Amino acid sequence: MRGSAIAASVALSILALSAAPVLAQTPAEQAKPAQTPPKPAQPAPAQPPAQPAPPVAQPPAQPPAPFPQGAKIAYINPQLIFQQSTEGKAAIARVQAVVQKKQAEGQAKAKQLQDNQQKLQSSGSVMNEAARVQLEKEIERQQKDGERFQQDAQAEINEIQQEVNNEFGKKLQPLIEQVATEKGLHFVFNAADAGFAWVAPGLDISAEVIKKLDAMAKPATAPK
Repeated sequence: MRGSAIAASVALSILALSAAPVLAQTPAEQAKPAQTPPKPAQPAPAQPPAQPAPPVAQPPAQPPAPFPQGAKIAYINPQLIFQQSTEGKAAIARVQAVVQKKQAEGQAKAKQLQDNQQKLQSSGSVMNEAARVQLEKEIERQQKDGERFQQDAQAEINEIQQEVNNEFGKKLQPLIEQVATEKGLHFVFNAADAGFAWVAPGLDISAEVIKKLDAMAKPATAPK
């Protein structure tokens, strides 16, 4: 199994990070006129506090299934390794930081555009022609700028995601080979694309790979 195949699998783990639009609203969306606030609703009569539900007993955690003695095949779950390992969590945080930064920038741009749209709607009729034309041009410029920003931001997010996937796959591949060698395995399948109808839980070596991956992580340097 190649590192590129692993990277393709773990990509699903961070795909949702960039699913939300970077801009808070569509650039072309026009501001709606202010609505008359509704009358406050009459307070409902006081009700006695609800009784808390009795606690539900949680079933005890089951120990992991042992690896079948003499087995020559195993499988890994790349997404699980990515989500639970120290390295994977750091990669997710790295992508999330870029997404949040671009979303904040997009929201600021959308707010500026919305303010100008509301200004044109509320005061455009009393502006002189030169001022109104200038404001309309500024709104058009902000709309185009917002569209370009959306495209550039998504491209940057996609690039960092691809970089994270590739780096993680390169680190993961030799560790899978180490575990396979230690256990004398002939095959290690990728559960994300193997299409198993059923497989013995004990054949999952993801936890062992996570331990090796976490052992490779360098401890954080104490601040001076």
